[in-house]
Amino acid sequence: MRTRLSVNVNKIATLRNARGGNIPNLIQVVKDCERFGAEGITVHPRPDGRHIRYQDVIDLKDVVTTEFNIEGYPSDSFLDLVMQVKPDQVTLVPDAPDALTSNNGWDTVTHLDYLAGIIKMLKKEGIRTSLFVNPEVKIIEGARMTGTDRIELYTENYAKLYPQNKQQAIMPYMIAARVAETQGLGVNAGHDLSLENLRYFSQNIPELFEVSIGHALISDALYLGLEKTIQSYLALLR
Repeated sequence: MRTRLSVNVNKIATLRNARGGNIPNLIQVVKDCERFGAEGITVHPRPDGRHIRYQDVIDLKDVVTTEFNIEGYPSDSFLDLVMQVKPDQVTLVPDAPDALTSNNGWDTVTHLDYLAGIIKMLKKEGIRTSLFVNPEVKIIEGARMTGTDRIELYTENYAKLYPQNKQQAIMPYMIAARVAETQGLGVNAGHDLSLENLRYFSQNIPELFEVSIGHALISDALYLGLEKTIQSYLALLR
């Protein structure tokens, strides 16, 4: 199994929104990402619309030809949006409305019933579900009980520790991925994965289905160009 690359295009929308108008053109960037080899597109609309807006998600519905992954906190408005768009995958995150970025995973034990109800509704519509979680065994076991199809491992701690001790950094994620596989869960990962640390992560997590990368990838594209950047990330995964 080869790990797939989903490009998070939130930062493109952030840049566009900084000046208003439509530069850079989000739709064209998404088309180009796929043309350059991206195997999925990820968006994370937030209530304040500071980057990807709900209308962007609707506009992308008939544009994305690979895998469309929508991340977000399952508010009523978010759920109405994804039920309208029906993406390939919905990744549920426990962000507060004012969160700068996703910075923690679900407590799947405490929120088991809440998550199970939402996941049941999404799966009824044929939408694959993933839960954003920390690499903790009890949390992953709780995720299985919700009925989710996959988990997305929150990898910020890995990225922070990697420069000092990459073996120590990867260990909780290796354990978590093995547990997920025994629980029948697919494994995604994301947050602060980069050209520096991605190869080691993917080589040590053979269970890894998909990575979602935005901030680092778009930042690298400022120097390398978007096509070369996407090809560089794909090369690490191969």
